[in-house]
Amino acid sequence: MAELMRNPLVMSRAQSEVRTAFMEQMKVTEEGLRKLRYFHWVIKETLRLHSPGPLLIGRGSQETCRVMGYDVPKGSMVLVSAWAMSRDPKYWDEPETFKPERFENDTRDFRGHDFEFTPFGAGRRMCPGVSFGLASVELALANLLFHFDWNLPDGVDANKLDMAETMGFVGKRKAELWLKPILRVPFASRN
Repeated sequence: MAELMRNPLVMSRAQSEVRTAFMEQMKVTEEGLRKLRYFHWVIKETLRLHSPGPLLIGRGSQETCRVMGYDVPKGSMVLVSAWAMSRDPKYWDEPETFKPERFENDTRDFRGHDFEFTPFGAGRRMCPGVSFGLASVELALANLLFHFDWNLPDGVDANKLDMAETMGFVGKRKAELWLKPILRVPFASRN
């Protein structure tokens, strides 16, 4: 939500896509989420810039080796930084910029095959909850965008939001994000 607040054109486009897709039935459905394109680019770009696991699970080296000019003694613990890989200008154009459109013609996926984009790890040690977590985020975000317009509290400048993150096993924003919801699309009755 912080990136969407900082990028109002992205917010508008994502909301428009979600509202157009679900306005007829007046509710977000899991089946309908599959049809959204831009919305999924927003999620991928968010995962690229704000990896839920900035440091992937460490591995012990089985033997002495050399990696990118560094000697790694046998038995050393080696950590991989998903955060650094997803911001590497060798792989990403304008890596510090929130730009969902980068995924329009990009086949990179976060399922562990494209190593410059591994917010959930890769291989046998990939996060076992990736499918559940992603489905939960998609459903929650789509509902937030469908039902509400969002404003920052009075006096808060979107361009000055503190985007600093904690680093560790799980990454998250250091500063809380306070937003004012304005109901735009009423919730459908349960009848």
